[in-house]
Amino acid sequence: MRIGEVAERARVSVRALRYYEQQGLLASTRTSGGQRRYPDDAVTRVELIQMLYAAGLSSPTIKDLLPHVDAGESTPESRARLRAEKARLDARIAELQHTRDRLEAVIDVSQAPNPLCPLVVDDESTLTTR
Repeated sequence: MRIGEVAERARVSVRALRYYEQQGLLASTRTSGGQRRYPDDAVTRVELIQMLYAAGLSSPTIKDLLPHVDAGESTPESRARLRAEKARLDARIAELQHTRDRLEAVIDVSQAPNPLCPLVVDDESTLTTR
């Protein structure tokens, strides 16, 4: 299957397919003219890669997990890797929630400014510092 056909069927860009190859996530062969040719299961593979990216996994993590997927196995190591990625995302979510809470506090201050606070709202409702 040619690169354009895989891209169309998998609903990704040709550039994405080239990136997946660079990352070692997808393989192709080359014709004598240098064109990429993909196996019939390439669309399924790309959909799996897209699902793993959507789950927040990085290219190196996906690359490490794909051999286990290909072998149809779930090892303690692969499950530990997935749990570690989940813990990383949980930590990032907590950081973002903390940042959101701080932003909410700044919004509150901007609506009812305190004369002792270095943040003030000028006549044009713009938040500035003194």
